[in-house]
Amino acid sequence: MNADDEREFREFVAARSRSLLHTAYLLTGDWEQGRDLLQTALASTARRWSRLRDRQQPETYVRRAIYHAQIDRFRLLSWGKETVTDTLPDPPTQAADWADTVVQRHDIMTALRQLPKRQRAVIVLRYFEDLPDPEIAEILGIAQGTVRSQTHKALASLRAAFAETQPSATALPSPASGRSTLT
Repeated sequence: MNADDEREFREFVAARSRSLLHTAYLLTGDWEQGRDLLQTALASTARRWSRLRDRQQPETYVRRAIYHAQIDRFRLLSWGKETVTDTLPDPPTQAADWADTVVQRHDIMTALRQLPKRQRAVIVLRYFEDLPDPEIAEILGIAQGTVRSQTHKALASLRAAFAETQPSATALPSPASGRSTLT
């Protein structure tokens, strides 16, 4: 990588790494694992930077690399002997509103972890990253119709999961109502 490419890559990382880390965190549910995914994706991007910067959308490439690194990680863990646990530390004893927010976020992350990896990726990219269907399709390498069907299936699964724990899962958008946030 020449000096100009390196400078441009560093500027890209400085400008977009926070948003990309957020995406990686939402896919993994863990900040450290999210950082690892982002590191892997950025290393891959750095090797190809001189070819990518001409395409005008290096961020799409990085998001795709994050998604594929998550799939690779998932496959590796499925062969390993690690056991994932949902045990949390004792909840904080601060104000009830803050505690409710923490519980809601935990419930959302737990429900997201239960989704198949493609459905989780579609939900993260659509509702947390606010990307349109065409961009999600490009990042994941699937058709726009598949994005919509995976979104529909994922929202149905999330509604069912929240119906078990919360009588009214009003935070979830219905497919016909358009987008809203999950948090």
